[in-house]
Parts: sequence; structure tokens; C-alpha cells
Amino acid sequence: MNNFKKNLKISLLILVDIITIAFSFLFALYLRIDSLLLYFSQNPEIANDMLLALPFVVAIFITIFFVMKMYRIIWHYAGLREIGTVVVSCIISSIFAYAVLFVTTLYINNSGIVAVFPRSVYISAPFFTSAFIIFGRFAMRFIVRVNYRRKKKTKSKVNGNIMIIGAGSGASLILNNIHESAYYGGAVPVCLIDDDKSKLGMLVNNVPVMGTRADIITLAKEKNIDIIIFAIPSCTSEEKSKILKICQKTGCVLKTLPPVYQLEKEENFSKNVRDVEIEDLLGREPIKLETEDVSAYVSGRTVLVTGGGGSIGSELCRQIAANKPKRLVIFDIYENNAYDIQNELKRTHPELDLEVRIGSVRDTRRMEQIFRDFRPQVVYHAAAHKHVPLMEDSPNEAIKNNVFGTLKTVRAADKYGAERFVLISTDKAVNPTNIMGASKRMCEMVVQAYNKKSNTDFVAVRFGNVLGSNGSVVPLFKKQIAEGGPVTVTDPGIIRYFMTIPEAVSLVLKAGATAKGGEIFVLDMGEPVKILDLAENLISLSGFTPYVDIDIQFTGLRPGEKKYEELLMSEEGLTQTENRLIFIGQPIDFNEEEFIASLDEHKEKIYDDSEDIRDWVKKFVPTYKIPKKTN
Repeated sequence: MNNFKKNLKISLLILVDIITIAFSFLFALYLRIDSLLLYFSQNPEIANDMLLALPFVVAIFITIFFVMKMYRIIWHYAGLREIGTVVVSCIISSIFAYAVLFVTTLYINNSGIVAVFPRSVYISAPFFTSAFIIFGRFAMRFIVRVNYRRKKKTKSKVNGNIMIIGAGSGASLILNNIHESAYYGGAVPVCLIDDDKSKLGMLVNNVPVMGTRADIITLAKEKNIDIIIFAIPSCTSEEKSKILKICQKTGCVLKTLPPVYQLEKEENFSKNVRDVEIEDLLGREPIKLETEDVSAYVSGRTVLVTGGGGSIGSELCRQIAANKPKRLVIFDIYENNAYDIQNELKRTHPELDLEVRIGSVRDTRRMEQIFRDFRPQVVYHAAAHKHVPLMEDSPNEAIKNNVFGTLKTVRAADKYGAERFVLISTDKAVNPTNIMGASKRMCEMVVQAYNKKSNTDFVAVRFGNVLGSNGSVVPLFKKQIAEGGPVTVTDPGIIRYFMTIPEAVSLVLKAGATAKGGEIFVLDMGEPVKILDLAENLISLSGFTPYVDIDIQFTGLRPGEKKYEELLMSEEGLTQTENRLIFIGQPIDFNEEEFIASLDEHKEKIYDDSEDIRDWVKKFVPTYKIPKKTN
């Protein structure tokens, strides 16, 4: 049925073009010869020759149109390039028709008659043909668009007055799509904003440029703007953040263009224009790491990801799958998460040799079985307890899962000859004030200890808070906003380093590919962000006014919580790698044998919860500051 409709449409276009070409030549002839009918009556032989030649001219035009692929053009999205194709096709067709008819008439009667029609007709006719074809195509496009929008307006997903930030190519693409898409059927572009004052008063797709960023708030109020779309793909993250923070003050719904590569691939990208997210307000460029060495390292190897169903672990699995491993093994204790990432990877990478197993890294026999069965060459260890307040109430569980889980996974990797082991660590391991951070520092020590005596390369990767990860502050704030507030912030001065999940995972993979063993990799994460600013921005992005629609309450620092996080301990040196964004912290010396022996010695006490193990932890992590007990 689809092929029938397509062929019917092309046939109708050909029929219209046949009539258009014939009419254009007769019209050009009419303009060339006064009293055309009288001329034909006085010169019947010439009239007969012209009428006989006209079908050949039409046939030549239609043939050239097919060669130039004119009937493959989707006129709904046509622009200058398609107009140019029509004009060039008509000119070539006319030249070709002139040459064929000239040779034909010369060969038939050797009379010297020049190609039947006067030369001026071959010059003017193609331009008439081009004009009529272009006008007809765009007239039909306009009629279809108006009818389509009329029918679909009630089903529009976007309604209201729109302000567009930017008056360049991005704005032009957006406006074209708004005019043509049912998705924006109820939307009205009202004005454009651009800091280039030379554009003020100019029109882009008949929409005026009415001001600069300084006028955003005023114009939004005067023009009753409902939606603001940021349409400057080339803008730096810092400038984008500044402009969006101005837009937030209007109370309008904020949206932004997708990345440029999506705009190039999508003919209709209306539904890809996304809401502004908190990442857009961080004010720094996304961290991009070269991944050629990652691909070369992962490709063709068996890779194990512990905690592979979590937010970091699942993104690790996605990026690893894209680099064509020999086999990917996902290990997680939580079956729902494992099931979700398994189904996703089966859909997105059907060629992937994927194995998913359920179990705990605290189970020695289970870890032995996983390594014995699959013999992973690369291990990414993301399984851990990470919630600071919960671990403060259950310190032994933090040590059991994080420290002993890491120890058992490390021993299995060493025993079964893994090539490389990458531990996911945290900035909370630096001068820790909570048991979770101290446990992650001990995990780093386990990795460092075994690196000195194993053929496996053991490394750790340390980074800050991950936006959108399970248990992070952003999902909590979003939930509180959805419930009508209040949004809770522990302290107005608390700050954190932030990165996105893909950024964090790209660092982990980079470390795995470039490590030599024993390193603690640290990412330059730019300037820290105030959690209070984060809360206010999220409230504004949700369409509310902070402290008016949604209140913010300060609850006080929780046990073990710091106002700020550090990425390196003062004792650690900092060495820059070939990548300016990645640094290596110099490992701190400690007695590895005593440390491992003490772990084995205290295992039973930790597992039977017979004592508070904080003092024992501080023995090996002297920078650990045990929080004061509160009644």
C-alpha cells in the first residue's frame, strides 16, 4: 500500500510537470512572437514542426528530472538546495533539448533550421518551468501544512507563546519545525533574543528579533511568553548557564536544542527538543575523553562488572557493550536492576555475548564460581554500599560489603589471572568523616596492597557526586518538588563536586585502558557547586518559584557529613597524565601485610556485629574523623 501511494504521488507529479513544461514553452513562444495564432496560420509547416517537437522536449525534461532525482525530494522539508536542483535540472534539460533537436532537424532536411523553436525560447522556457514547478510544489506544501495543522491542533503537545534564544541557524531550524509540525500545533513563535544588536528588528522566518539577554525578563512578561527555547548549539556551557539562569526568573517552561549531531541526523527533531536539565546549569563544558585506547583495550576481551545493575554499573555496561567485548558478564545482587540492563542490552546490542548472574560480592564461593566459569580479563568493581547516613547507622555492613566484598573480588581476580581490576572509589575516601568514606579508603588500600604482589594490575578511580545516580541529591530534590515541597538541604554552605554518569564512566574506562597498576586516578571536575543553588535551580526548572511555591528547609549536617569534599589527601602528590583532565594521586605507604592480616583477623568480629568497629577502622585510616555521638 505504501509503494502504491508513493508511485501514485510520483505519477501525479509527472503529469503536472508534463503540463507545466509544455505550457512554459508555449508561453515563452507567445512572448517571443507577436500574434502567435496568426503566425501559425501563416506558417503551418513551422507550427506543425513545433507541435511535433514539443513531446520530445517534454520527454527530455522528464528524463533529466529523473536523473537529477527530483522525484525523490520530500518537499515538506525542502529549502534552497532543492530549489537549486529544480533550476539546474530545467537549464540542463533545455540545453540538451536544443542540442538534440538541432542535430535532428539538421540531419533530416539539411535546411539549417535551428532546433525548431527560436533560441530565445530555450533560454526563457527553463526559467518559466522552474518558477511554475517551484511555485506549485510550495503551494501544495503550504496547503498541506495548513490543513495538517488545522486537523492536528487539538492534539498538539506544545501550546502557548514561544520565545527563542538565538537568531541563527538553530532558531531557523526550530521555526521551520514549529511551522510544519503538529507537535507544535498550538504554539506561536512570538520573538527572538540575540546578543548581536545588529540583528535587532530583523526577521527570521517572519519572527522578529526583539532584544538581547537583558530584555528576556521584560519581553517574557510583555508578550505573555509560556515557553523559552534555547537555540544556540555553539554556545559555551558557561554562557548557556548564565542565559538559562536569566530565563529561569521568567517562570516559563525552559527547553533546549539537542546536540548538533542530532540536528544533522533528524529531519523532524521537534520531539527531541528536550527540557533544560540541571546539567545545563553547571556552567562547565562536558568532559570528553578520547576513547580509542578504551575501545582497543576492551574489544575482544571478557569483561566483568560487579554491581552492573546500578546507575554507574549499568552505564559501564552500556559503554563497554559499545566497544565490542568478547563477552560481558554482569554481576549484581539486586535482580530487578540486573534484569533491566539485561533487557536493554539485548535490545540495543543483539550481537553481544551477554551473561547476567545474581549474587553477592560478600560470598566467597560465589565469587570463585563466577571467576572460574568466565575467566574475566578485565574487572570493573562497582558493587558497594554508598549511602552515608544509612552506613553511619550500620557501620559493620559498610565494612562487610565494601571492604570484604572488595577483598574477596580482588582475591578471585588474582587467583584466576585477571589482567586488570578497576575499583570505583569516591572523593569521600579523602579525610573521611563517615564510615562509608573510610570503608572506600580501605577498599583503595586493598587494591594497592594486592597490586604489589599480584600479576593483575589493580587501580582505583576516584570522583565526586554523580548527577542522577541512585540515591544522589537530584532525584531526592525532584521527588520532594513533585510532592509540593519542602526541599531539604542540610546546610546553606554545603558544596559538592558534580559530574554526569557518562562522564564518570568514561573516566573509569579510561583508567582501565591506561593503568599500569597501583594508581588512584582523579578527575579534574572543575568548580564545586553549592547544593542550595542546585535546589533553587531545580525548583525553577520545575516551573516554581523558590521559597514562594516550594520552600527550602535547612535540616543541619547529618552524622558523618562534611560541608565540602576533597579529591586528594594532603599526603598524596598529584601527577598529570597525558589527558589534562585526569590526574594520578601518589599512593600513601602503609604496611600491606599487617593490613590484610588484620582484615582476616577481625572478620568474625565484624560479621557477628559484636563491637563498634570505628576505632579499628581509624587504626588503618588515620585521617578518618570519627563523628561525635549525638543523643
